[in-house]
Amino acid sequence: MKVCIIGAGVIGLTTAYSLARRGHDVSIVEAHDGAGEGASFGNGAQLSYSYVAPLADPSVWASMPSYLLNPDSPLSWRPALELAQWKWLCSFLLACNQRKSRQTTAELLRLAFYSRNCLANLQAQLALNFDLRQAGKLVMYSSDVALKAAAAQVAYQAQLGCEQQVLSTQACLDIEPALAHAAARWVGGVYTPSEDVGDCARFCRQLSQALIHNYPKVKFLYGIQVNGMLVQACKLQALQTSRGDISADAFVLANGSHAATLAARAGLRLPVYPLKGYSITLDAPAADASLPSVSITDSARKIVYARIGDRLRVAGRVEIVGHDMQINAARARSLLTETQELFPTLKADTNAIHPWVGMRPATPTGIPIIGASPVSNLYLNTGHGALGWTLACGSAELLAQQIDGEQSAIDASPYHY
Repeated sequence: MKVCIIGAGVIGLTTAYSLARRGHDVSIVEAHDGAGEGASFGNGAQLSYSYVAPLADPSVWASMPSYLLNPDSPLSWRPALELAQWKWLCSFLLACNQRKSRQTTAELLRLAFYSRNCLANLQAQLALNFDLRQAGKLVMYSSDVALKAAAAQVAYQAQLGCEQQVLSTQACLDIEPALAHAAARWVGGVYTPSEDVGDCARFCRQLSQALIHNYPKVKFLYGIQVNGMLVQACKLQALQTSRGDISADAFVLANGSHAATLAARAGLRLPVYPLKGYSITLDAPAADASLPSVSITDSARKIVYARIGDRLRVAGRVEIVGHDMQINAARARSLLTETQELFPTLKADTNAIHPWVGMRPATPTGIPIIGASPVSNLYLNTGHGALGWTLACGSAELLAQQIDGEQSAIDASPYHY
């Protein structure tokens, strides 16, 4: 079968791999000039298989005044005359309750555990080099209230197979001494020793090359803008692109935050909205013990720190501002300031911090949309939010199983359209 995938980020590429190894002819259409150049390029680098606490949780209500009024809040919203934004926000707030948050956690964990296994299988076949390592992760908390809520989450996740520890500040420093300079900031943390880090952009580049080398029936169509969809009798006949129509037997929508706009042209409403995030990337020589080896998340500031190879990736913020891709220089500098306060021995050239912004394609609950759509030959793989890197391989396998009519390896119903 000829399958056309829209999007050459980590979701589209892993989907291409899962379909190609099943013998399909696969074409990947991408607006950028290479693989992994969108939201996959500068993400937080954490493969967060066990710590998947959704953004929509009950704590949002208490933080709402800060989110609305404080321009330096880690989560901010710029109201727009855009119906999609308001619908998404209303659905998001409705999901900010304990029952829904726990349901979402269970469904994300199931997919995350499966995705970890799928990435291991991919690595066994392809042996890609993208600075993958088991770094472990510390999620640090600045208030007793937050740590107590985290402890409750850890207890719940333990019932679902997670192995995590709630630790004192000193115990966290014993695991990661580089945090010692900011010890007074914390009241404790949650440690997950099994978590990984990896360079998602490098993974995308290497996987695209592996697909070309190992699967002759895979082809990449870069620099092509998809402008519309030709749907007749509830079937997608062709993509209408900047280089003419592209036809196939089946199509997969895997173009991240732009999926909702394109789906609307096929008559579908996807509850996917972009959440803007920032990152900077700093030099971090392997011999520098003053920088963290363990992956760090500052829960209060919503900033993550991950050492990938000889670089330190710092990523954070959630901005609900539509598709505004402008880099706010003050936001990027604030990430550097936070990093230097946490690790004061860091010497960084402010002209070489490689600021980046990306759009996380998020559903209100945080559950991705994977599977068939009402358009008979159009499939969906989008809405992964901040967990796209974590969930990519598992999502791809689930979708390929559905396209081929195989029995799903896990219950796929929570992720259906």
